[in-house]
Amino acid sequence: MAISESFMSNSVRPGRVTIADVAKAAGVSLSTVDRVLNGRAPVRLDTAKHIHDVAATMGFHLTGVIKERVQGKKVKYKLGFLLEQPDSAFYSDLGAALSRATSLFKEDCEPAQVEFMQDISPEAVSRRLRTLGERVDAIAIVAADHSLISSEIDRLKDRSVPVFALISDLSTPTRAGYAGLDNRSVGRTAAWFITSLARQPGKLAIFVGSHRFQCQELAEMSFRSYVREHAPDFELMEPLVTLESNELAEEGARELLHRHPDIVGVFVAGGGSEGVLTALKEDRLSNPGNRPIGIARELTARVRQGLISRDLHAALSHPLPQLAQDLVTMMVRVLSNESQGLQQAIVPLDIQTPESA
Repeated sequence: MAISESFMSNSVRPGRVTIADVAKAAGVSLSTVDRVLNGRAPVRLDTAKHIHDVAATMGFHLTGVIKERVQGKKVKYKLGFLLEQPDSAFYSDLGAALSRATSLFKEDCEPAQVEFMQDISPEAVSRRLRTLGERVDAIAIVAADHSLISSEIDRLKDRSVPVFALISDLSTPTRAGYAGLDNRSVGRTAAWFITSLARQPGKLAIFVGSHRFQCQELAEMSFRSYVREHAPDFELMEPLVTLESNELAEEGARELLHRHPDIVGVFVAGGGSEGVLTALKEDRLSNPGNRPIGIARELTARVRQGLISRDLHAALSHPLPQLAQDLVTMMVRVLSNESQGLQQAIVPLDIQTPESA
């Protein structure tokens, strides 16, 4: 069997070779290449070797997998995870949970490749996606919803590297799935806590890391929806953007509490809970008669201390062990072609209060 001359006459950009390209060049069907890659049905040895030779000539990124299949070896999947902020307690805990969950699939997966991003600009994130995509079989990423990132996810899908949205969903239809909370429930639960615990109506402050994170945008919208529907006497303030920084959150919260002593509730919809906690504690010490109801995201060690001191009143968190295990299970299913179409793993909301922390 020879490589298709009509195909080779058209250059393929490096990194853009797809399964369909390999099938066309090898003169076989797409399903045949798929069967060789995934080992789901037998393929004649000479056909499998031919597909391998064609894939190697074209620089197909899964050539090594095809070689393993031809040799009859079990292929272990390489799972990559792109998380934010290496100095964040939450992302450190999440990374550890993902490594542990991947280790439970040691018959199917190599050790997890967990990477952290200090620069979370769309340009930097898309570059990190591309680089990691050269080394792994599937990626789960925490990222803002941006066209540059969507474009890279499209490119990786063309190269048969599925990308899963983690914590915050993405709008691109080419994502392979989403694992995280029902963020509509998060926002409405936060609003219920604040409006139920506040001694009297007043101003409600909301902190978001970025409106481009779908999880935060949906939580904020749902928070506002609940207040309009069930607590119209409360005044909703414009959200304060923290850029996922505890330092910016602390500075903004301190100034907000000083300028608006009638704030009765604070909801941190995204990053910055620990910074807001510091400002709330300072406000309590300088103004003992005023204690806004504080709702944080994610139960880090410092947030737990904030609950114990009652500077915070609830933490709305992801159950990290379950989230990680559900995500890895979903990634393995997709890679083994046991699941088709967009996948979802919605985990239950973990609620902690001063009496449970």
